[in-house]
Amino acid sequence: MSLLSPIIRAEELYKRITGQMDGERKQQITASTLAIVDCRFWLMEPERGQAAYKEGHIPGAVYFDLDRDLSSPKAEHGGRHPLPQPQVLAQRLTEAGITHESVVVAYDAQGGANASRLWWLLQWLGHEGEVLLLDGGIQAWEQEGYPLEQEEVGSVFDNRLAGVVSSKETSIYTPRVRDHLVASMEEVASKLGNPRVRLIDSRESPRYRGEVEPIDPKAGHIPGAVNTFWQQSLDEAGRWRSAAEQQARWSSIVGDADEVIVYCGSGVTACPNVLALWQAGYTNAKLYAGSWSDWISYSENPIATGEE
Repeated sequence: MSLLSPIIRAEELYKRITGQMDGERKQQITASTLAIVDCRFWLMEPERGQAAYKEGHIPGAVYFDLDRDLSSPKAEHGGRHPLPQPQVLAQRLTEAGITHESVVVAYDAQGGANASRLWWLLQWLGHEGEVLLLDGGIQAWEQEGYPLEQEEVGSVFDNRLAGVVSSKETSIYTPRVRDHLVASMEEVASKLGNPRVRLIDSRESPRYRGEVEPIDPKAGHIPGAVNTFWQQSLDEAGRWRSAAEQQARWSSIVGDADEVIVYCGSGVTACPNVLALWQAGYTNAKLYAGSWSDWISYSENPIATGEE
């Protein structure tokens, strides 16, 4: 797993699928199962992602739904998209034919917001193989003129473009949870005002300032948080910035902090910021998984508004 190169372009993915690679890199890829996961999801239209997958997806891709597969059911606390139970997610990975050694490529149509959620969840589960994000999502794939398919795929072993079905038997995916990648509400609360901890709010600025709140019942942000909208990890063309660019932008934001905790509205769009921070070398960055929707579920938690 390469933390500094988590991004894959459509051309390279096409070559990996069709086996158009040579030398050591081809041996490295073919030694593992290539698992492509469609993570498209629209918050206000929760069934649209599955429908879009059925209309056309990258050949061999399986579909993971944000609500059903990449989250647990909502409860009083834990936010709008609580983390899935490790064993439940592991069972879903097993059903899809994904093993710890799989090279996983996640994509969506939202700039990487939902695909980054799967990227982070696999880091959390202790995945051993590469986990990559398709730069530009399915739009980039289509712009290159690469084919789509409509047939639903049950297992990633079925590689349509290459015309090969892997003979490798599915093994049970055993979670090896890395709890140090998660920050709880209690941890965040205990570190408010600590100058050695940088708390990053990944939402759009008006939501951070508390001027608007279209989703959650309370507006504002966690006191002391700085606002860095997750889409700033992308360039003007909607493509992922290079590791060098990420290092330049994050160094001025993180400064000399010893610890970084990232949140958003429900723990989804914070994941692109965590990925970008890891790209920049800040592999100590944690996700406050419950995020703002969890924070405000505790009436005693303070709320800030404006630029403070």
